[in-house]
Amino acid sequence: MKEDVKALATIILLSFGLTVGVLSLLGLKSMVVPLLALAVSDSVNPCTFVIYTMLLIALSLKENITKKRIYAVGLAFVSAIYASYYLLGLGLVAFTSKIPTWIAGAVAILFGAYTFVTGYMEKSRVVGKKEVRRSIFRQDATVLGALTLGVIVSFTLLPCSAGSYLIYAILISKIGKAFTYTLLALYNIIFVLPLLVILFAVGSISESKSLSQKIVRHSRELSMAAGIMLIALGIYVLWAY
Repeated sequence: MKEDVKALATIILLSFGLTVGVLSLLGLKSMVVPLLALAVSDSVNPCTFVIYTMLLIALSLKENITKKRIYAVGLAFVSAIYASYYLLGLGLVAFTSKIPTWIAGAVAILFGAYTFVTGYMEKSRVVGKKEVRRSIFRQDATVLGALTLGVIVSFTLLPCSAGSYLIYAILISKIGKAFTYTLLALYNIIFVLPLLVILFAVGSISESKSLSQKIVRHSRELSMAAGIMLIALGIYVLWAY
């Protein structure tokens, strides 16, 4: 368990430290607040945890699954989401290169309001949840199965996080292609961080499932907090850019 805690602490420190450090070295300190705010609001979105909980439940139903296999499957799942989201980000940057920066602020405010209201009303924004659930429980507890699920899940998250990612794409498309790849990489590290926290913070699949389910039970508060964060960021972008 101590090794898991060390791994968890290392992941968190490296993620935030690397993000701030790289942006500072690139002379992009002005991007620290937007990147962290958008990536964090995106990463704590309950949609991610709902689907991740499904995967953990599916794993818990497998007989004689080892801790090593849990880590392998979990890391494969997260890696697939990271890669798929990264490629999606490249497409969004190309799509938004002609859009004025102030649009990002306006979208942040509108999407923040949408996120807040849907969270308050406890309305799900996961597309095709039943289909995703069937896909998860049909897959074997293998690395290849987890990779496949990660790709599928990435597209089910679009209604939940398209706003945050779109805003980010508009902002970084104005910085230049030379920094695009790095900025997307940093964003997605923060985006998948909660999934890694759940995976490494606990010692068994039952504890992982329990922790993920507890987070889901607070999905209303998480959505409302993410909405407020996006509205505040939208105002910041309109003022600063």
